[in-house]
Amino acid sequence: MGVIFPIILGLLPSFGWLVFYLQEDLRHPEPKKLIFYTFIAGALSTVFVLQIQLVIDNWSRDYFESFSFPSLFILAVIEEVFKFGAAYFMVGHRKELDEPVDAMIYMVVAALGFSAVENVASVFQSPNGLAAGVGPVEIITLRFVGATLLHTLVSALVGYYWGRALVKKSGLVGLIVFGLTLATLLHAIFNYFIINLETIAIPTIFLIFVAFFVLNDFEKLKKIRTPLS
Repeated sequence: MGVIFPIILGLLPSFGWLVFYLQEDLRHPEPKKLIFYTFIAGALSTVFVLQIQLVIDNWSRDYFESFSFPSLFILAVIEEVFKFGAAYFMVGHRKELDEPVDAMIYMVVAALGFSAVENVASVFQSPNGLAAGVGPVEIITLRFVGATLLHTLVSALVGYYWGRALVKKSGLVGLIVFGLTLATLLHAIFNYFIINLETIAIPTIFLIFVAFFVLNDFEKLKKIRTPLS
């Protein structure tokens, strides 16, 4: 159980939010197999992200202070691009992507796969990572309402603009770039708050603010009946 416990604990936030977000598409639920594959694609993208972030982080130290907003923005954009890449690779040209809201669902699923790897790594790095101690439980609780939720929200935003582009059948690149830029900005702001502020109140309020708009975006796309294929 010494290794299994941290893995299970690290997966819980992603599975919890996965159940929540799948409720947004109960009318025409996505194939479980494709949800699984997208989750795995998001998880595997962390391998590439980590390598690129290490290189970029070493380079950026010559120009920016560690944990400054510009450095956090650069690291965040790498994560957002690869999460989108994972979702697009899995479903971008599949017939199952037949409703605008599906783009948001698959982006969230890829983000949860990505976050799952981060969560498991965080548990292993905690002081009591190999035992059922207070340390890892507290970390996962904070990540459930913090980093994991953030990943889902900002990726859902990308999915919203992706879905809008699919409805318009034009401007795909422009809308996705705008969505990625907005997601990166929000991601970097949250990380800046977490690192530089001594309170979690402001980051929490920030997430609630973003969540309000994201859930509204879900409702907007669910009302669009235009088939995509």
